[in-house]
Amino acid sequence: MGGPRFEPVRAVRAYERVVEQVEEAIESGSLSPGQRLPSERELMVQFSVSRSTVREALRVLQARGLVRSRPGDPNGAEVLPFTPAALHKSMTTLARVAELSLAELVQFRMVLDSSAILLATRLRGEEQLAEMDAAVARMREAVEAGHDAFGAADVAFHDAVARASGNKLIQVCTDVVRSIVLGLISEKIAAAPDRVALMRQSIRHHEDVVAAVRAGDGPLAARLSRKAMYDYYAGYVPADERSALRALLE
Repeated sequence: MGGPRFEPVRAVRAYERVVEQVEEAIESGSLSPGQRLPSERELMVQFSVSRSTVREALRVLQARGLVRSRPGDPNGAEVLPFTPAALHKSMTTLARVAELSLAELVQFRMVLDSSAILLATRLRGEEQLAEMDAAVARMREAVEAGHDAFGAADVAFHDAVARASGNKLIQVCTDVVRSIVLGLISEKIAAAPDRVALMRQSIRHHEDVVAAVRAGDGPLAARLSRKAMYDYYAGYVPADERSALRALLE
């Protein structure tokens, strides 16, 4: 039988509608940081819902970092200002709910890291460059000592680069995507038979990137960063999806 195919209807709970309306008011600027929502009783009247529904909605809004709420507060919940922590939580939830593939996540990380490197090359000071050098030195020490500090040192390197970029949004996005990617493949990395060789290769890549940053060659540093990311992660991405990563190497 022809005709359109319909999707099953998802039941929406009342508190979700309350959350949606409050979020829309915050996003549109109708509610600004520091302002307060109406009291629980007034929200019950305006939304025509029970007190338990209002409190559940406030719990969700507070968990998302949008409001600060205390049950029974006669002044109503306070709208909070934007914070990187709130963005971090929202992005992490989005990435997991959207069920992004490993290839998409790695590709996004390649874009972010190379952009951060490009900015860092132009904006970094000697202190930021020293932080990158120190992180690479700790990576070398970790390999020689044979312990698990390598990952922490690698994170420190990319954090130093993100800070040197001067862009807080890049810092947050980099941290979120990196943590999700590592969460997906950390066991595979730990079990890799050539793990030490991969770490030594990663160190050489980092050294080349730092050298390009020190020389002030942003495009080269960004290109080396993408290549390093590809070499490290491509083996964990399904073969038929690697072309999405290779596109960033051209």
